[in-house]
Amino acid sequence: MKEIFKRHPRYAHAPEAFEGMPDNLWVRCPQCRELLYAKEQESTLRVCSKCKYHFPVSAHERIAMTVDEDSFREYGQGVRAADPLGFRSPSQNYSEKLTEYAQEAGTNEAFIYGTARIEGQDVVIGAVEFKFCGGSMGAAAGEKIARAMDLAVEKRYPLVIFAAGGGARMQEGVISLMQMAKTLAALDRLRDAGLPFFSVMVDPCLGGTTASYAMMGDVTIAEPGAYIGFAGKRVIEQTIRQKLPQNAARAEFLQEHGMVDLVVPRAELPATLGRLVRLFVSCNREERRPVGEPARV
Repeated sequence: MKEIFKRHPRYAHAPEAFEGMPDNLWVRCPQCRELLYAKEQESTLRVCSKCKYHFPVSAHERIAMTVDEDSFREYGQGVRAADPLGFRSPSQNYSEKLTEYAQEAGTNEAFIYGTARIEGQDVVIGAVEFKFCGGSMGAAAGEKIARAMDLAVEKRYPLVIFAAGGGARMQEGVISLMQMAKTLAALDRLRDAGLPFFSVMVDPCLGGTTASYAMMGDVTIAEPGAYIGFAGKRVIEQTIRQKLPQNAARAEFLQEHGMVDLVVPRAELPATLGRLVRLFVSCNREERRPVGEPARV
């Protein structure tokens, strides 16, 4: 009987042809548990073809998926995170961690920005890099967000920001908390200039990020299923001593309750943002039209 189930010598070892086979050919969807071919994921913009779960993507990938090809020009690469408080703990040296974050994320900070075109329309666009310390707002990240807003004022371009992260960066103490006020002050300058701000919130968008600039867009957009709020679901339940709905703090729930204007799949974002930019630019043009001049169609 043992001879029947004995492994044939031919199959005792993997063929040499498989020795160079990469390990990341397949990706498992965390929502539906479907096994997905990694190459197909690129063509679907990292969205599950079965349940439409939106996989996390890097800041550079997100911008590349949204703007016209080869139109993005990055600004502020020299703005880097520092260690203003000399933060140390038994398990962490903040200065060393910043180097690790930069290597893992491929960016100098948790935010990148620059000019680009969306469907031929000039914009200033920025995106949070979640791999850099969870996309938290340190002094450098807050400075870059404010600079993106000031660049939009300088160029007279609409502003698009993909917001994510967990808010303040504890290793920088009160300096990190000040970034909430700094970004809102810069946003006021953008509003005074009569320029639109489109906030696209992606998973996850929590804490000081949501409590500052992310919720202040002229149009607030979210990706399907994005987790958005100030505190986590468990913290809220412990505070109010009640169970929250199963889909609480998800993009669709917030849209139903008026906190998000649109929930837009990743593949439709370029067209949606292009329409919004054209709409707001044309409205601003009409507002500046001299009395008696015919409207442009």
